[in-house]
Amino acid sequence: QVQLVESGGGLVQAGDSLTLDCAASGRTVSNYAMGWFRQAPGKEREFVAAINWTGGTTSYADSVKDRFTVSRENAKNTGSLHMNSLKPEDTGVYYCAVSSTIRTTPRVRWAYDYWGQGTQVTVSS
Repeated sequence: QVQLVESGGGLVQAGDSLTLDCAASGRTVSNYAMGWFRQAPGKEREFVAAINWTGGTTSYADSVKDRFTVSRENAKNTGSLHMNSLKPEDTGVYYCAVSSTIRTTPRVRWAYDYWGQGTQVTVSS
């Protein structure tokens, strides 16, 4: 089993930056794809970013491209999502997830089999 714990969420103002971290335990996730999703109140959970198992390939939702950067440190079994130029519409609960079966950059929820509990990000205008 893999346990994922997100941290780094908080309340920020529009235009600020924030970095979310995801710590994995239970087994190494260095061979797994890692993704980030978010869910705003009343909306479905949506894809934000993904990084392949080596860290060499990334994928982003159009709404965050050029503002967010996903990364990982396999030696530490961790991943991060650095968010710049935050907007009120970025508000939501952010989840990290890993896929034990796919090593690339899946953009769909069903591809991921382990999820964290989420961390709240609130961006005020």
